[in-house]
Amino acid sequence: MKLAQALIIRANYNTRINELRNRMRLNARVQEGETPAEDVRALLAEVDQLSTELEDLIRKINRTNNETEFESGMSLADALATRDVLRMRQNIYREIADAGMTGQQHYYSQIKFTRAVDVAEIHKAADQIAVEYRDLDTRIQELNWTTDLIE
Repeated sequence: MKLAQALIIRANYNTRINELRNRMRLNARVQEGETPAEDVRALLAEVDQLSTELEDLIRKINRTNNETEFESGMSLADALATRDVLRMRQNIYREIADAGMTGQQHYYSQIKFTRAVDVAEIHKAADQIAVEYRDLDTRIQELNWTTDLIE
């Protein structure tokens, strides 16, 4: 199995577990004299089984990420950390730029606001980070489809 396939399966496990969680929540309490639409114990058993499979899959994914060379001596796990930080930085820059643009129109207030940041400059930096993120993410995705999952 390729790493990319394992990542898709992991996402499916997470989705399924969340769906089961919601169904259990809906059936955990019923009006006196009524029976729940689904057996919560059976749903819990399914969650337990999926959780065990998910844990095993995550261990394999992590092992593969740690042992797979990405570029110039960097592991795939290191590249993922870099990608996550790029996404975080991009979001922060966008939030700051948005905050610098909002609250400018207060017609009914005596309080006047002024920008404390150069919004255009921050947007430009956010755009550059986005380019770096997309480039790195593309290279990671390519590697995911050519790397075998380490059992």
